[in-house]
Amino acid sequence: MGNEETRVSVVDSLVKVICNDLRKKNAYDLWDLIKESGEKENGVLTVDALNELIALFSKLGKGKAAMEAFDKFGDLGCVLNEETYYFTIEVLCRRSIYDLAWSVCEKMLDGESLPDGKQVGKIISWFCKGGKAKDAHTVYLLAEQKNKKLPQSSVNFLVSSLCKKDETVKLALEMLDGFSGEARKYAIKPFSSAVRGLCRGPPPGNAVFNSVVNGYSKAGDMDKAKEVIKLMEDRGLKPDVYTYTVVMSGYANGGQMDEACQVLSEAKEKHTKLSPVTYHTLVRGYCKIEEFDKALKLLNEMKDFGVRPHVDEYNKLIQSLCLKALDWQTAEKLLDEMKENGLYLNGITRGLIKAVKELEAEAVDSGEAPILA
Repeated sequence: MGNEETRVSVVDSLVKVICNDLRKKNAYDLWDLIKESGEKENGVLTVDALNELIALFSKLGKGKAAMEAFDKFGDLGCVLNEETYYFTIEVLCRRSIYDLAWSVCEKMLDGESLPDGKQVGKIISWFCKGGKAKDAHTVYLLAEQKNKKLPQSSVNFLVSSLCKKDETVKLALEMLDGFSGEARKYAIKPFSSAVRGLCRGPPPGNAVFNSVVNGYSKAGDMDKAKEVIKLMEDRGLKPDVYTYTVVMSGYANGGQMDEACQVLSEAKEKHTKLSPVTYHTLVRGYCKIEEFDKALKLLNEMKDFGVRPHVDEYNKLIQSLCLKALDWQTAEKLLDEMKENGLYLNGITRGLIKAVKELEAEAVDSGEAPILA
């Protein structure tokens, strides 16, 4: 080992020992020694050693000293890295020096030098606590771009914080639109914050309310979804077909088809024309619980209500009739109806009708009981 490597090793060892000591005087003495050594000779310090020192200042709550060490990195021949930014932001936020913490964070963002997802989540939460939710959102956007996996608790906290100010509620709604799966399922608190934000500010348009209704519906909280619709009406807005459709979808996904049909009745009272998607949602719901008569009734109702069934509705119903009810006769009638309407059924589903039909014929020929009761 050369003399320079020896000196580096000695300094690193000294830093480790003192950083485990947690005594303020020793920490400052170490910092004085590091500055003196680094100014006399470059290369005797490592980034890891300086990061450990900043982490020590963070534990001791010494923001000014941590910031001095941060600013000295270049002079001491070291390059800032993700850990440097994280520990410096941590101590400054602990001391509630949020403006200075944000100046460090901006450098981190400019260099696209983000720490791991858990640490980024903490940074977001610190700025939210300091009343800098909009700045925290900037961190969130880069983290998303870099595919960092953030703690859901930090993301939810950011949404709630953005909802506290009228000018940032829209950012919260954009985030909520991106929620999916488990995140959306357990996002009742963030959606509630969004509703409170909407109530406080000037009346937003249907699209904003629809975003919240959609969120509650996908999360399965149908009572809250209906409350938001009531809120829309109280604020002079008319829920559109999309609003009713997402609520129907929420009920249908939970097997609550009576409630879904009640919402359909409300929609028909308010709108002269519905969309094919509205009916497709209910057809799919009835097929899911194998109530095919009601699904067929809805298909006929579509035509009476001026909505032309699409291939999707027919395809879903025919597949369900064949796979679940083994009712190729009804499926074949629907196929004929499609032909009359100029609609084309894909080959796989057409083959399914033929297969069930042949299966029943084989059962009859062999003297077995018919497949379809």
